[in-house]
Amino acid sequence: MLKKRNNWKTIIALTTALVLVLSGCAGTNKASNTDKNASPAATTDAATAAAPAKGGELTYALATSPDTLDPHRSGLAVAVRAIRTIHDNLVAQLPDGTIQPWLATEWAVSEDGLSYTFKLRQDVKFHDGTPFNAEAVKYNYDRILNPETKAANSAALIRPYKSADVIDEFTVKLNLETPSNAFLGNLSQALVSIVSPTAAQKYGDQLGKNPVGTGPFKFVSWEENSQITVERNPDYKWAPPLVANQEAPYLDKVIFKIAPEEATRIGSVQSGQVLAGETIPPQNILALEKDEKLQLFKSNTQGLPYTLFINENKAPWNELKARQALQAAIDVDAIVKTLYLGTYDRAWSPLTPGTFGYDKSLEGGVKPDLDKANALLDELGYVKGADGVRAKDGKKLTLHYVDGSPNREKRNDIAAIIQQQLKQIGIAVEVEITKDVRTVVYENGNYDIYGNSQVNSDPEALRSFYHSGAVSVGANQNLPGFKNAEVDGWIDQGLIEKDETKRQELYAKVQQAIIEQAVIIPIYVFPYTIAASKTVKDIKFDSLAYPLFNDAFIQK
Repeated sequence: MLKKRNNWKTIIALTTALVLVLSGCAGTNKASNTDKNASPAATTDAATAAAPAKGGELTYALATSPDTLDPHRSGLAVAVRAIRTIHDNLVAQLPDGTIQPWLATEWAVSEDGLSYTFKLRQDVKFHDGTPFNAEAVKYNYDRILNPETKAANSAALIRPYKSADVIDEFTVKLNLETPSNAFLGNLSQALVSIVSPTAAQKYGDQLGKNPVGTGPFKFVSWEENSQITVERNPDYKWAPPLVANQEAPYLDKVIFKIAPEEATRIGSVQSGQVLAGETIPPQNILALEKDEKLQLFKSNTQGLPYTLFINENKAPWNELKARQALQAAIDVDAIVKTLYLGTYDRAWSPLTPGTFGYDKSLEGGVKPDLDKANALLDELGYVKGADGVRAKDGKKLTLHYVDGSPNREKRNDIAAIIQQQLKQIGIAVEVEITKDVRTVVYENGNYDIYGNSQVNSDPEALRSFYHSGAVSVGANQNLPGFKNAEVDGWIDQGLIEKDETKRQELYAKVQQAIIEQAVIIPIYVFPYTIAASKTVKDIKFDSLAYPLFNDAFIQK
């Protein structure tokens, strides 16, 4: 017998992390001047309380171009901005970590935790007229597992799903290989949202250019490197409890303008050429806060912070002392303060604050110590030459630092600062900025340090980066090449442990081991920041701080 969603609150709370993306030091999501799910001006602008105006087009500048609008094949957070407008999920995760109905109305979990049975809404259709039903759900999750799909992050999110049984037209049972506390929460993420089976079969590899979902907006067009347009779905009436407006959105269209250049993106918002723009650089945030015509929406990300992964498959970084030397020589505080001007929080752990299991005790634990760094390299037999670069057995100590282009969130600048910091201890840093990170890093493994982050709702996300079983799983591979049987065991147990306190303890051990073994250098927690005209009202965020436009309207 199926039980109502609220009867499963205790189980569900174990499944996912708290708070929304971009959590600050206190681990809460923030929107400027108010809570995360409200308009920044909500508490000060009486006009916001007026009835939302219908119609109009919201122009929204993106920092980069999406890779695809096929949620199952995308690997970029920027793609989710548009994917969220077109597609829905079975369930929705709220900022407090609980799971609520969306396309599914209720569900039950088997006693052994190996199956989830969902009752589905019976009034939903895809944008192409295809009915949403149990067959569609089964098709979607099977599609993610199908090697021909070439799924990216979605394959890791849906793990350990193995099959689905269609019980009747609107009842589906999902079967798992092993119990998973992360599974239900992961079903709320945009990258495992539901696509039209008809469209997927029709367009094949081109679904990403012709997306069809059940969401509040319908796809209209994608002009390469220029803009993506979506329009109001007049039939929509099944929004998640993340938004107030449960029916069709107020806006006629959202037009995502692709504007990689920061100056162009910010200038377009200031001049009114676009009504909103994302990823506001630190140097502009303080100025924009004082602009009477503009407002800021801001929320800290959840999951894995921007982290430098040290490749243990490359000598001498397979040596603990060599990695500890990097850990002691890299002054993270100086990097964050210099580049982000107090607008980004420093990261201390493999997880962000606000993510379930975050170990606050790690804060303040790692401090720069050049004497320690030099001593460690001395112990390894590396001697400084006349040029100041250390060498051993005739081979200079060099570090190959790889980062992507364009200079997202000033990450290229981090590389430049670290190059200077490590020069002080005799390490020559060779910086490679590439547009083809997939080939250089994920396929060829040609790096000593590479930085990355991941938006996620549960500490199970640690598996793809730190579990030895993830060393060769494509785009989610274990970037540091870290292999530790004890850590593997803690991650495996954390996936199935039902006691919340014990689960937190397991993930604390994982985080502590990663820092103690100098596997990574955590750098910053990314605050997703939108600058917008004050005529733009009620942009909300989902539980991972992706913008939602169901409630948004343009004040006339």
